[in-house]
Amino acid sequence: MTYATDRLHEEIAYVAYHFHWGMDEILDLEHHDRRRYTEQIASLVTRAGAEG
Repeated sequence: MTYATDRLHEEIAYVAYHFHWGMDEILDLEHHDRRRYTEQIASLVTRAGAEG
């Protein structure tokens, strides 16, 4: 089973936008590590929004 291309592009854009990493750096991550980063970023963004 392959990972959905659209979802992969979303993850790349999300991590690149927030961490300013290049595509090669992000693609070098294992899938579970990349997902973990996207989850952590989402948590930080949500928390920052709640704090005002």
